[in-house]
Order: sequence, then C-alpha cells, then structure tokens
Amino acid sequence: MLQQLVNGIALGSVYALIALGYTMVYGVLRLINFAHGDIYMLGAFVAYYAARWMGVSNGASPMATAGIFLLAMAVCAAIGMAIERLAYRPLRALPRLNSLITAIGVSLLLEFGGQMVFGPDYKPFPAVIADRPVLSIQPQTVPPPVPGATPAWVFEVGGTPRGHFHAGGNWNLVITNIQIAILVVSLILMASLTYIVKRTKVGRAMRAISYDMRAASLMGITTDNVIGFTFAIGSALAAAAGILDAIYKPTINPLMGVLPGLKAFVAAVLGGIGNIPGAVLGGMLMGLAETAVVAAGKSTYRDAIAFAILIVVLLIRPRGLLGAVTEDKV
Repeated sequence: MLQQLVNGIALGSVYALIALGYTMVYGVLRLINFAHGDIYMLGAFVAYYAARWMGVSNGASPMATAGIFLLAMAVCAAIGMAIERLAYRPLRALPRLNSLITAIGVSLLLEFGGQMVFGPDYKPFPAVIADRPVLSIQPQTVPPPVPGATPAWVFEVGGTPRGHFHAGGNWNLVITNIQIAILVVSLILMASLTYIVKRTKVGRAMRAISYDMRAASLMGITTDNVIGFTFAIGSALAAAAGILDAIYKPTINPLMGVLPGLKAFVAAVLGGIGNIPGAVLGGMLMGLAETAVVAAGKSTYRDAIAFAILIVVLLIRPRGLLGAVTEDKV
C-alpha cells in the first residue's frame, strides 16, 4: 500500500495539472474545453521531437530538460490561444451548446490529425530524466536467525544501503527520482498558478470576468485578451502534464490524451469545477482511487473508477467537494 500511495500521488499530480486547465476555462467562460486532453498529447509530442533534436538518449542536463519543458509549454500555449480565437470566440454570443459541440469537434480534429501527422503507432519517449531509485526499502537477503522472528528490512538512499530495521508486514517500497520530479514540478506550477490568479493584475481580471463578464468589460477589462491568456495558461499546464506522464510511462501516441483528459475532467468535477484548490484535490483523489483499484487486484476496472466517481458525485454533491452554491438569473 505504501508503494501504491506513492504511485497514486504521482499520477494524481498529473491529473491535477490537467484538471486545472478545465477548471480555469470553465470558471471564466462556463465552457468545458474537451480539446484540453489533446493539448496534453501535443505537449508530449513537442517534447518528444525537441528531445530527439537535442540528441537526448539517457538523461539530459537540467538546463536542457527545462528548455524542453518551456518549449513544449510555449507551443501548446500558442495552440490553446489559437483554438480559443478561431473556434470558440466566434461562438461566444451563441448558446453554450454550440461551443460544447465545437469543443468535441476540435478534440476529434486534434486526435485524428495527430494520427496523420505523427503516425498511429506508439513511440518510446526519450529518457529526459534518467530513471533511478532515490529511496528503497527491500527485504533483507539473509533470512532471520530464528524461524518466526521479525524480518529485517534494508533501506537504501541513492542506491547505497544506509541501515536496516525490524518490523512486521510488507515494506517493499521504491521511490524514483522521476516520481519526485513529477511532484516537485507539479507543486511549482500549481503555486505559480495560484500566485498569478491571486496576486497579479491579470489574475484579478480573470476573477472579475468569472464573476460577471459584461460588468468586467464595462470597467475597462479587455475580456478577449484575458480569456486568451486563460487558455494559454491552461494549455501550458496540460503540456507540462503530458511531458511528465510521458517520462513516467514512457510511451506516447496520438490518442494518449483521451482517457487522461476525461479523468481530469472528472477530477475537476469532483473537486468543484471552477475552483482551483478543488481541481488539485480532485486530481489527487482520482490518482489515489485509481491506484487503489490496481492494488486491490482489479486493474481492469482502473478506468471505470473515474466514471463511477463522477456518477456518485453528481448524485450526492453535484457542486463538488469544494464547489460553492451559485445562483443563476433566468
């Protein structure tokens, strides 16, 4: 269970980054951007070709890794802004159903367009971060001196034995540098997003538009620019999630964003769509729930658990765990 807890936190961090893009766009436009999961896929492919161009085969320097991340995030931010400008902005004054159908169409365009451009086959993702254990706890190779005695467990740090302890139960645990990198990068990006939304002028404009777009425009806020910036930030976070997941797997394909995108949407609904802390909480809970199903020996149901959670949340608490009750004028 300790190992599954670590795996769940790493997976939940990826879901949380994708869910943040869903919740930001919904908070500003009341739009479910179903193409968001495919931006996640594009981020992985941009990083794939960037790593190949740089000749990365078994670990890159921190500067090169940061460059790959920034390039993929910048490209996906530009694509997100282009999608908003070309597909969603012309429909903003029309019923929301039009935008929802368009979002599904953009998603299908990116998925099957990706198959035409990148090919339908799976591609091995370069080892941008070399996979190695940072902390491991394994059973001692020497059996206990007395039959039935408490077994000994050896823990290693960085591949070097540091000591042992006696305890009951199963203490098999391996934490890799990739899992730590996923958590650290996710926390940095989440903290940066929180700072932008809470402490900057554009963040205040985003919150004003989410409250009342017409009033915000009358107060001098350029709503089109702020909405475009929202799509850019959400798409950059999705790209970072795609790279982290590709490093963790490590394979990519043009349809890799379908299930993670749906699961991240469920995570956003679980936490309370439109609520940034709720998206993070929902993503973590989704990752832990999925790995718990695998730990219970029901790995065939790991994808179904997301939709089971969605049904339960909609029945019991439709606004999500941290969502607030809102009133709409009819």
